[in-house]
Amino acid sequence: MAKGFKAPKMQNPMNMMGQLQKLQEQIQQVQDQLAQETVTASAGGGAVKITVTGDQHCKAVEIDPALLQDADVEMLQDLILTAFNNALEASRNLAAERLGPLAGGLPF
Repeated sequence: MAKGFKAPKMQNPMNMMGQLQKLQEQIQQVQDQLAQETVTASAGGGAVKITVTGDQHCKAVEIDPALLQDADVEMLQDLILTAFNNALEASRNLAAERLGPLAGGLPF
């Protein structure tokens, strides 16, 4: 071995398995909580609102009836797309916020 080289300490495999199992349980608990939490994003000054769960399932689409009076299909499509993408991004951020601390605790 090279001079000054220190081999990394090996953890007890059973202890490590216990830690991984505990971490897996914590992750599952957070994922279950994310499925219950929602985020809402809007476009067009609130004319279109999309609600998505923390596990990225669309729960609601709200369209202001006044928006339909103009009957501009392309604008409506763009607003829905924008609101949906904003809702997905908010959902991803929520998941990263909740799961991030757990990933930092991995023993490797």
